[in-house]
Amino acid sequence: MQPIPTNLSKDPLHGMTLEAIVTALVDHFGWAELGQRIAIKCFRIDPSVSSSLKFLRKTPWARAKVESLYLFMRREQARAAR
Repeated sequence: MQPIPTNLSKDPLHGMTLEAIVTALVDHFGWAELGQRIAIKCFRIDPSVSSSLKFLRKTPWARAKVESLYLFMRREQARAAR
């Protein structure tokens, strides 16, 4: 019998890469709606995951908005699954 890990994180973003978060948001909302929800150029003008990652890694306030929208999306998906 294996011991139960005691250091499980309750943070829903634990272990998530920024790339996985952006990809999930694009899959769910699409670039157009993502650009409307978070008004930053990398989502509106010639969007790509790689250009978004470059900007988000340098810009803490934008990354916080993306992470917040991801958490909102997850809550809505969980609510819809009930």
